[in-house]
Formats: sequence, C-alpha cells, structure tokens
Amino acid sequence: MKIALGPLQYYWPRVTTLEFYAAVADWPVDIVYLGETVCSRRHELRLPDWFEIAGMLAEAGKTPVLSTQVLLESGQELKTLYRITENAQFAVEANDMGAVHRMQGSPFVAGPFLNIYSKPTLDVMAAQGAVRWVMPLEMGRAGLAQLQADRPAGLQTEVFAYGRMPLAFSARCFTARNRNFPKDNCQYVCMEYPDGLLLETRESEAFLTINGIQTQSALTYTLIHELEDLSALGVDVIRLSPQSQGMDEVVRAFRAVLDGQQAAGQAHGQLVPLMPKGPCNGYWHGRPGLDMVQPRAASAA
Repeated sequence: MKIALGPLQYYWPRVTTLEFYAAVADWPVDIVYLGETVCSRRHELRLPDWFEIAGMLAEAGKTPVLSTQVLLESGQELKTLYRITENAQFAVEANDMGAVHRMQGSPFVAGPFLNIYSKPTLDVMAAQGAVRWVMPLEMGRAGLAQLQADRPAGLQTEVFAYGRMPLAFSARCFTARNRNFPKDNCQYVCMEYPDGLLLETRESEAFLTINGIQTQSALTYTLIHELEDLSALGVDVIRLSPQSQGMDEVVRAFRAVLDGQQAAGQAHGQLVPLMPKGPCNGYWHGRPGLDMVQPRAASAA
C-alpha cells in the first residue's frame, strides 16, 4: 500500500507551512494532498503558493494532488475551485459535487466528503472520472469490505488511517465564536491552535475539536493495527492527516509496519505520546467513534 499525506486541516503560519512541506519531500510518503479545504480566510498561502509546493514535491518524486474546499460560500471560492479543476499539471481531489461536475469527466480523486456509502454512488463517481475514492470517515470494516467486492474495475481505494477525524462543516466559525468574534472579523484566531481547539464535556472528558468551521474528533483515529487487514481487503492507499508535532515520526512508523520492519503494537506505543489527546478506532469496528478497540493479541496479553 502507498502512504498519502492528507491536506493540512489547520491554519499554520506561512513559514511553518513551507518548512513542513520542505521536510515532507524527504519523508517516505508517495502522495501529498495540498490546498485549503476548510476556510478561504486562511490566506497565509495563496493558490500560487500551493502550485509551487506541488511542483517542488513532484521534483522530489512525490505525487501531488490539489484538494478542493469542502464548503463553498462565495464567488472568490468558486474562482479558486475553477482554477484548481482547470489545471492540467496536477491531479485533483474533489470534495464536493460542484468539483466533480467541474472535472467534466477528467480523472480525479473522490474525496471523503462526497459520502460514498453504496455501490450505485461508487459507480456514479467512476463514470464521472474518479480513479480513486476515499472511504467516508464513519464507515467501518464491514461496509468497506462490501464496497471493495462491488467497486468498479480499476478504481483505487484510499482509507483515512491516522489523524483527528474531520466530522462536519458549518457556515459558522466556532473558533471565532469561542472568542466572541464574528466570522467576518475572526482575527484569524485559528492560528493560535495548531492542532485545533479541544472541546470537553462538563466531566472534563475530551469530546470534539473545534477547527474554524470544521468539527473534528478529539481523539486521534489510528488504524496502525489494521494495516495487514487493509491490505487483505485490497486497499491501495492509506491517508495520514498532518499534525503540528512529530508527523515525520508518524509517517515513518506506518512505513515501518507496512514494510514489515516493526510490529504494529510497538509502533502504536510510539505513536500515542505524539497524539494531541490519545487514540481511537471505534468506527472501524462498528463501535462509537471514541472507542479504542485493542487487537485480540494485545487484549489477551
């Protein structure tokens, strides 16, 4: 299986972002998704900057993919969508049906926010030009196994395997609201939270993460124990979502397990201290998303 680095979900300073992707050029990843998928007010990097980063990564032997924004609300955002979908240099990940339509039958990656849960939907995406689809975050192993048996020939499958899960998007900016700022004058407070703003219950239990207009899981989803099973199911690509600290170690741990150089349990032990707020994998097992189901061998031990 190939390793993909998902699009950056957070708002980092320009220098931090550029340094991050300069380092990515030397990491053992095969595919790198680029671009602003959450909020167009995050303007430290403009679209030309993302094209420049894509060119740099292509020269380093990576496959860059430009991701489209999930929730579009303005004419300027539509113009950016047009520029991404009309580019003839780099692959495109479509994250809403408008982007799918704009591809006009050209090859694209069907992103996780298209909510592909059934064979008819998968067939429609393939007919529109999809060459790879990304499993929805809430889908478990049973659902994936069924779609793998039914997927059109030649269509690749990608699975989100590490990171805080992007669960929902809203027209309201929750991070700005937390500071009593209006969305149109948010003062870019997202930048103060490089891994999002943790939301806890009244019992002080981690519940969700606020990331601008995006709501994420509080815990870090990880399928490090399931890589052998994913391979057996015919998954082609696993996606790791960027975080502010230790991402190089995360990538190398997954690569080591895939290459048979490290046991999954040992790698998991190394990853947990790097996670902002602990692990979960409940969705994969058909359980509540907050659950962390241990592998049988580990449970027996």
